[in-house]
Amino acid sequence: MPTPWSRRGFVKATGGAAAALSLAGTASATVPTSPAHAAPAEFENLRATWRGLVLGSGFSPTAEPFASKLAQLGRSAAGWRSTMRPAPGSLWPDMVWLDPEPDTDTESYAYSAQIQLTFQRLRSMAEAYAQPGTGLTGDDAFAQDVVTGIRHTVGDVYHAGRARYGNWYNWQIGGPQALLDTAIILYDHLDAELIATITEAVRSFVPDSAVASYTGTSTGANRVDLCRTIALSGLVGEDADRLAVAAGALSPVFPYVTSGDGLYRDGSFVQHTWVPYAGSYGADLFTGLSLLLALLAGSPWEVTDPARQNYFGAVERAWAPFLYNGLCMDAVSGRAISRGLPPGDPKGANDDHLRGHSIIASIVALGGAASTEQNARWRALAKGWIQRAHFSPPHTNPMLSVHKLAQLHSVVDDTAVKPLPEPVEHRLFPSQDRAVHRRRGWAACLSMASDRIAHYEWGNGENLRGYHTGAGWLSWWGDDYANEQYSQTFWATVDPNRLPGITASQKRLADGQGGQWGAERPAVKWVGGTTDGTYAAAGQHLKGLASTLEARKSWFFLDEGIVCLGAGITASDGEAVDTVIDNRRLGPTGTNALTVDGHRKPASTDWTETLTDPSWAHIASHGGYVFPAGGRVTALREERTGRWSDIRTGSSTTPFTDRYLTLYVGHGTDPVDGAYAYVVLPGAGAARTAAGAASVQGLLRTLANTPQAQGIHVPSLGFTAVNFWTAGTVGDLTADAPCSVLIRRRRDGTAAVCVSDPTRTLTTLTVTWRHRVTAVVSRPGTVERAVPGRDLTLTFGDLTGEAGATQKVVVKTE
Repeated sequence: MPTPWSRRGFVKATGGAAAALSLAGTASATVPTSPAHAAPAEFENLRATWRGLVLGSGFSPTAEPFASKLAQLGRSAAGWRSTMRPAPGSLWPDMVWLDPEPDTDTESYAYSAQIQLTFQRLRSMAEAYAQPGTGLTGDDAFAQDVVTGIRHTVGDVYHAGRARYGNWYNWQIGGPQALLDTAIILYDHLDAELIATITEAVRSFVPDSAVASYTGTSTGANRVDLCRTIALSGLVGEDADRLAVAAGALSPVFPYVTSGDGLYRDGSFVQHTWVPYAGSYGADLFTGLSLLLALLAGSPWEVTDPARQNYFGAVERAWAPFLYNGLCMDAVSGRAISRGLPPGDPKGANDDHLRGHSIIASIVALGGAASTEQNARWRALAKGWIQRAHFSPPHTNPMLSVHKLAQLHSVVDDTAVKPLPEPVEHRLFPSQDRAVHRRRGWAACLSMASDRIAHYEWGNGENLRGYHTGAGWLSWWGDDYANEQYSQTFWATVDPNRLPGITASQKRLADGQGGQWGAERPAVKWVGGTTDGTYAAAGQHLKGLASTLEARKSWFFLDEGIVCLGAGITASDGEAVDTVIDNRRLGPTGTNALTVDGHRKPASTDWTETLTDPSWAHIASHGGYVFPAGGRVTALREERTGRWSDIRTGSSTTPFTDRYLTLYVGHGTDPVDGAYAYVVLPGAGAARTAAGAASVQGLLRTLANTPQAQGIHVPSLGFTAVNFWTAGTVGDLTADAPCSVLIRRRRDGTAAVCVSDPTRTLTTLTVTWRHRVTAVVSRPGTVERAVPGRDLTLTFGDLTGEAGATQKVVVKTE
């Protein structure tokens, strides 16, 4: 049954929200202007719409999972009511927001965070009053206690004239948004004086000038959040001008960017200038946009900028590629990977699944403002993600709000929506140094760094040991296995120097090494690759963080697995250097068997063993690994204990223990020109892994693995790819400058020749393929000359403006 709304205006919410979601997709760009005389009813309608959006509608409060979630909300709210103790410097004794003389910036940040947390607690209490089934629904005495809490907090700390301290975010976004939500939910309980105090405070901390220029902390997701704060203050204060400012200030967010914060044409999303952030800040941006577009649709302040279509298109270009079986890949979540939940929570982390559920709900909500076709497709995508979320179903998500849960259930319960399967594709994101590879049954994500993208980000005491997440970290998941691999307590317990896929010095770095907010970036340009949309070659000129380590790393993404090559591995720090083939979290009691060349290793104790010239290895319930050139591989089974407070200041100190099984190539201390070669086979059984090792020489040819070039040839796929680190010749390919080349011959007699300039520095490039070509079928404008014949010679013009994108030429072959 529909949600019962309490008091004046609530009955309008459901209808208002539905009307708001009919936003036209082809309106002309206009900057909203304030109506000369906005009637009070206009603001009341918008407040009702907002209540419908943030409280949800169309769900049964007596059905699960809503009944339990609402009951828990009521219990929490009743507990907060009983412990509320207004006093100078706090509303609750456990949330002190002011120390006159904090000793450090960290303390100052912590005190400002308590303001936000106080408002968020009040907001939850207001929701307990407005939602059905909480035990506090419509209790006016309880609502008045919440108002008392608002009055005390704005009077004591969050008021006009107060000097800001700590984190700006708590004062301009997190805190005021929770305060304004509370004020809108309990609007009928507020007197004129308190309304004026609230709006004056918000205007003081978030003036119109906060969105006057698109710079600093007023870009990307932050800009959308600031607009949300300003718009809500306009609703509470019935200020038409504030609504106009908020609506108009969204426009700078919509255009594609070529550097810094925002959405790129290749689907990259960056925040804090250097950090891939679709899974955290990008999720906030999606949430904010979906809410603001729905709120203002049909009003005098409707957002009609046609460039907003860029974000509708980005659902499948920028966000969907990083969603898999309900989870959001950590490689685009920045420092959010370090956020643990309170002690005692069985999940142990605000992990990839919990973030993924929220993003899916935001996509569903944004669909209400998109075209009919887009909305239908997004709902089909969402249903597929939800149905495949076996490990962590959304209805068990403790972080998911009632309204987002209602959005997901609206898809699940809609029998007309048919779930879409995961696509088979490769997506390369040159502008954020990320790649995603999908096959039936598994998916993988590659994380790199360059002079454009930071090694990692830490800030606000978060993600203190994420320093190697840009060093070639290769993560992968199965369709119905290993979905929890990087979830739960992974980041609290994993060895940060041995993330899967990375090459790193074993030098122990200081917490937060390299500076805050993604300040540290390697001085390298050749990072990226090329793809035909199905297969790919990716490469990274690696320079280590706070070390002399240098290497060339390449990955070739195929149907059954990923071929990984490394060369030129050199360092002089007096430390060992390792390349981590994989590092699988087995859980607290995991005894997954490791089998090497048919021999099973002990599964119940900690041990280390160096394997000499192995052909293959297999980890039960995970996958296989093939070593075409043998070499020396170290296997390590260990138990590790960690705490969220180890990687995030002020987080849970509860210890967690996990068992890990690690395979790595040890290059020794101060290696010179070290190398490696291995193939990862996600989901492969032991028999298939052994068979792959037995036939690898016939199926896979390594064309080069040197500091000058790395390449492979797979005859059965008609696949050849080479990453040229310098000009040179490898097999049938010659390039006169550093580049990435991929050729795929098709059964229809055509071939796709894909070329890219990962360095973004080439003003000319010539690539020759020594293979007979009879005609050029298609070519991009960057190709100045294409000469078929006994050989194919392609001459490219200026590639500096192509942002590392693949240039695809289709030719006819004999």
